[in-house]
Amino acid sequence: MLIKKYKVSERRACRLVGQHRSSNRYEPRPTDLEAKLVERMHALSLEHPKWGYRMIHGLLVAEGWPVNKKRIERLWRREGLQVPPRKVKASGQKAVGEDANSTRRLPARYRNHVWSYDFIKRRTSDGRPLRVLNVIDEFTRVGLGSHVARGIGAKGVREHLEKLFEIHGKPTLIRADNGREFIADSLLDWLGEQQVRGVFIAKASPWQNGINERFNGTMERELFGHEVYHSILEVQFVVDAWTEKYNTMRVHRSLKGQTPAAYAKMLQEATPYNLGGGSR
Repeated sequence: MLIKKYKVSERRACRLVGQHRSSNRYEPRPTDLEAKLVERMHALSLEHPKWGYRMIHGLLVAEGWPVNKKRIERLWRREGLQVPPRKVKASGQKAVGEDANSTRRLPARYRNHVWSYDFIKRRTSDGRPLRVLNVIDEFTRVGLGSHVARGIGAKGVREHLEKLFEIHGKPTLIRADNGREFIADSLLDWLGEQQVRGVFIAKASPWQNGINERFNGTMERELFGHEVYHSILEVQFVVDAWTEKYNTMRVHRSLKGQTPAAYAKMLQEATPYNLGGGSR
């Protein structure tokens, strides 16, 4: 700038700003080493297309290249060798839950006020998957019934609820996570016709459905923690027997030392009318 503007020599301009003339004349040129290094980086990126520059740097150092990680990162970016971001397929459904629907902020106040449901996922001895859909009444802790199948979609959830509604009456609310089976429009429309409102906990917050999670955790520990099952029929039989035992023999501190069945019976005797709905 000084040479061009003031028409002075390079020597005088460099003396004025305190810069050596060799620095002023320097033009960076890729060395033979760097050219070979870049060539090797391209070869390694083709061999390991999902590896980033850190992994490639480790390979180069192991091969004896005298390079540090920062240099590899610079060349990696300059050559456009970054691994492209993974594409996540959208499910087409969005979480609809919120903290206000948690068991703490929206507790069950009476029998058939709030039901909750969720899945247990396991496999039979042949490696094939199975699902157990558990439904409980949160106020009495009664296990209302479980459905076991290889796969359970929104239609399977509805069919199971239809059976339970006939036996136990209908709840006011039914709590769930944001599983696709539970937030499906077809299921929610049907629940609306039954005058039952679905409420959903916040995404990735299973503790907000804590009562059902506790029920499922107990079942998993006592039934699936140490046993191998061979068929859906076998699992359904064992689950039904365990639920009967849970309801009639297992006492709960939250129920003042009573079993869920005994507590529900006490409520029924205390409120002999309007048992199917929301009587306190």
